[in-house]
Amino acid sequence: MNELAIELQELKSCGETLITIADTLTALFSAGGEEPEAQPALETKQPEPARQEKTYSFTDVRGILANKSRQGHTVAVKDLLRKYGAEKLSDLAPENYAAIVADVEAL
Repeated sequence: MNELAIELQELKSCGETLITIADTLTALFSAGGEEPEAQPALETKQPEPARQEKTYSFTDVRGILANKSRQGHTVAVKDLLRKYGAEKLSDLAPENYAAIVADVEAL
């Protein structure tokens, strides 16, 4: 009988919680004195915001290039560095980090 009493108490507690939630929602929606706007049955798809180009640090680029080099693309990585006017990564201009990463990912 003790287990039944515990279960009944938990059921009462759940009911009290639901009443509290209902009271809170009622207060929220009636605070302005206006009914909340009805949502349309089918929501229209919002246009996606313009994607921002990811920014990379020197360390990020170094790790990406090193990983690609370990995969056997050392010559291609060196060619890409030269494409952006650098003989080594430290010579690469930071504004070219995203472009070289995109090229490396295409390998």
